[in-house]
Amino acid sequence: METTIKPFTGKAAIYSKYRPNYPEEYIDYLISFNKLTPNSRIADIGAGTGILTEQLVARGFKVWAVEPNFDMRTLAEKSLKSHPNFTSLPGTAEETNIENASMDLITVGQAFHWFVKDKFKRECQRILKANSNVALVWNSRDSSSPLVKENAEICKRFCLAFKGFSKNMDETPHLYKEFFRAGKYEYEIFRHDLQYHQEAFVGRNLSSSYAPKPTEENYSQFVEAIVGLFQKYSKKGMLVVSNLTRSYIGQV
Repeated sequence: METTIKPFTGKAAIYSKYRPNYPEEYIDYLISFNKLTPNSRIADIGAGTGILTEQLVARGFKVWAVEPNFDMRTLAEKSLKSHPNFTSLPGTAEETNIENASMDLITVGQAFHWFVKDKFKRECQRILKANSNVALVWNSRDSSSPLVKENAEICKRFCLAFKGFSKNMDETPHLYKEFFRAGKYEYEIFRHDLQYHQEAFVGRNLSSSYAPKPTEENYSQFVEAIVGLFQKYSKKGMLVVSNLTRSYIGQV
């Protein structure tokens, strides 16, 4: 997970401001499926700026947020320090610094594609209580949308590190079969379309790890192309992006 440190350094503020949270329907499902109680302990791994963490502590759960990137972890600590159930840890997915057999659930929001999968799996087995689950979740753009397809083409043109949105994790089912015990997991999709004004749409694109930073080559061209895309598809100053929240839950 060390590879996540550099790409997101300097992007914590824009990430926190423009990245979406998860639908409350998904949080309800997460609670129900995992039979969570007020005493449940959750490890949110690759917690970033605390987007999913905040939704979980708001429901009253004790959450240990593990994040290696200093900028992102510091921002999460500033925004969530008032929550008594929030604990921040400067660990990685592969070395969380969490006690053995102490967690009732592990959540991973928008981060599993950065992990060293076999090492993370062993770490999950170490810190989870018996028969507890790992929940992987992504907000992923609906690839059937013409807007999303054109957005991807812009990223391919101007972002040298672009390898698909979230590294095309929704198109790699073999990774989930290898990760979850006996290849078994529960897969659910929740509709979660997102609305943006122009600044927010540009900000959402710039928050990606592969997006050029202001001092880098292609930054101005990238922003200009994203603005053009917004203007093409927006109506009355707002743009709706087709988005799906994809959930994978199982034992490891």
